[in-house]
Amino acid sequence: MERVTLRIPKQQIEEVERMVETGEFPNRSEAIRSAVREMLNEQQVEGRESSTKRGWAKV
Repeated sequence: MERVTLRIPKQQIEEVERMVETGEFPNRSEAIRSAVREMLNEQQVEGRESSTKRGWAKV
């Protein structure tokens, strides 16, 4: 695993902390990893859907 440093607005980190405190995630890192996985999965689904649709021609 690689370490990544990023800046996140305080309000969003507070929300992540609440999810950790309620037991939804074991720690902030796992919460953020989960969000990234979800985003990547959505992109894959959208990519499959768009490949079956007619898109703009690349020029």
